Amino acid sequence: MIRPGIRPALALTLAGAVALSGCASIPSDPDGTLDRITGAELRVGASPSEGLVDVAGGDVSGPLANVVEKFADAHDARTVWTVGSEEDLVRGIEDGSLDLAVGGMTDQTPWAVKVGVSRAFPGLSPDGTPVVLLVPLGENGFLSELETFLDEEVSG
Repeated sequence: MIRPGIRPALALTLAGAVALSGCASIPSDPDGTLDRITGAELRVGASPSEGLVDVAGGDVSGPLANVVEKFADAHDARTVWTVGSEEDLVRGIEDGSLDLAVGGMTDQTPWAVKVGVSRAFPGLSPDGTPVVLLVPLGENGFLSELETFLDEEVSG
């Protein structure tokens, strides 16, 4: 005989197990950003920021551009750059024309209400400023993959 206090706990445990067995992998990408870029192209917005992102004649360079190129290479993706203001880049992430945005955004960015924001990475900035990268809201698989890559780049 099952004691009365055990029955609800057992039912809750079984219900949780059934519910979780139907879940997709976590973290997930509802819009499939990580799958879409792999072997294809990573669409990146760049906002010029001294010491982080330089733009000259359509070429994007600097520490953030370099790490983004390495991330793209790790996913067999070609980087396609779009240069614009932070506001333009946020709009591009919102409308799905960009996968990622880099520039002088910090952990104090006001854009966090409109787009996903990575953890701060002081090691990406020459002066130790806590730099963040912007991604589409809800694309947590992509964000997790990016942050894992950045952890390795900054510590390595």
